[in-house]
Amino acid sequence: MNNIICIAGPTASGKTALAVELAKELNGEVVSCDSMQVYKRMDIGTAKPTREEMQGIPHHMIDVAEPEEDFSVSRYCEMAAPIVDDILSRGKTAVIAGGTGLYMDSLIRGNAFAPFPSTGVRERLEHQADAEGMEAMLSRLRSVDPEAAARLHLSDRKRILRALEVFLETGETITDHNRRTQTIPPRYRPLWLGLDFADRAQLYRRIDARVGLMLEMGLVKEIQDLLASGIPAKATSLQAIGYKEFVAALNGEGTLEEAADQVRQSSRRYAKRQLTWFRRNQSIHWLTRSPGEEGEEIIARARQVLREFDN
Repeated sequence: MNNIICIAGPTASGKTALAVELAKELNGEVVSCDSMQVYKRMDIGTAKPTREEMQGIPHHMIDVAEPEEDFSVSRYCEMAAPIVDDILSRGKTAVIAGGTGLYMDSLIRGNAFAPFPSTGVRERLEHQADAEGMEAMLSRLRSVDPEAAARLHLSDRKRILRALEVFLETGETITDHNRRTQTIPPRYRPLWLGLDFADRAQLYRRIDARVGLMLEMGLVKEIQDLLASGIPAKATSLQAIGYKEFVAALNGEGTLEEAADQVRQSSRRYAKRQLTWFRRNQSIHWLTRSPGEEGEEIIARARQVLREFDN
């Protein structure tokens, strides 16, 4: 098993609790795989585990970037892989837990794009996008990489520009790169566990409850403090679900109540996309929670999968 466990699943499905319990039992440490928990001072809206929830288990890849930074999958892998290797070198178990499928898959494969040196290509693409609009940029991508263009939505500015950047810097489309690297043996061979719900409405209720709790904990104040500190509203970190909606409301675009409803709706849609992504992974052992089933029962079923895997 290489002493690596990956816990995947949608937002609010209980990944943190399961990761901590397994880490406690297996002499492990948790490596967060969440594209937003990397940012400092963004605790409430990203649902970072509290010290109490960590229960003394070391957690990595949390609070490793400033909110004004543009974090990427390449940087995540560059930072997380040595951490995983260190955990394994000390004879411990690495429990990789999170809902950012691209980050998790890239870390396990070990073949993400390395960051490009500052050649000016990315900056030029950003200026072109501002001047010409994203329809023109997506059309440009369609002409060189129709498969990638078909996968990406017009609103996904970051990935459209990234795909163009990869082609301009390497001469290889991001689709061809992904197809080629999938034939390379993965860096790690973990045991995969996935969390889901037999009744999708149960997951949605958990999401709604989480949004309500975030507001009670002071999410709006957290966002106000970030903006007051000089973080631009267009920063990548503030484009996350749970932040961009309230940023807009604070700028007079609707009420806070309307923003909260938008966060609930966007979180549900995001959960569906997460499940679609992870469902493609045939290696995942799914722990699907039935109505009325508690977290302790899911943990017990996870233990059973571990025992079967070791036998």
